[in-house]
Amino acid sequence: MSICPKNKSSRSHRDKRRANWKMSAMNLVKCPKCGELMMPHHVCRNCGTYNKKEIVKVGD
Repeated sequence: MSICPKNKSSRSHRDKRRANWKMSAMNLVKCPKCGELMMPHHVCRNCGTYNKKEIVKVGD
């Protein structure tokens, strides 16, 4: 058996429900070592550090 709605939902009520599906901007923080913007809880792409430790060697 499928779900059967009791009453019809109007377009405005349906669209109000869908209004919160928008995308949000990425949250960026400054790297404590080099100051470059990076995503939190990720290795910095500029200097290769995570949690003040060098994880990846970055060649210049």
